[in-house]
Amino acid sequence: MWNDEIVEETRKVRDEYAARFNYDLAAIYKDLKEQQNRAEHKVVSLPPKKPVLLPQTKGS
Repeated sequence: MWNDEIVEETRKVRDEYAARFNYDLAAIYKDLKEQQNRAEHKVVSLPPKKPVLLPQTKGS
């Protein structure tokens, strides 16, 4: 199987981060929100884009 060093490193960092919180999703979420609040850049939420509807073709 093909191995990607960047993917491996990303997974390792992610696992180490989650382990700091004993894999507790609520604690991880709380930490991420605190990091977001301390960030110096503005975080924006954009409205979802409307899906593009493709024209129907005969037979589909």
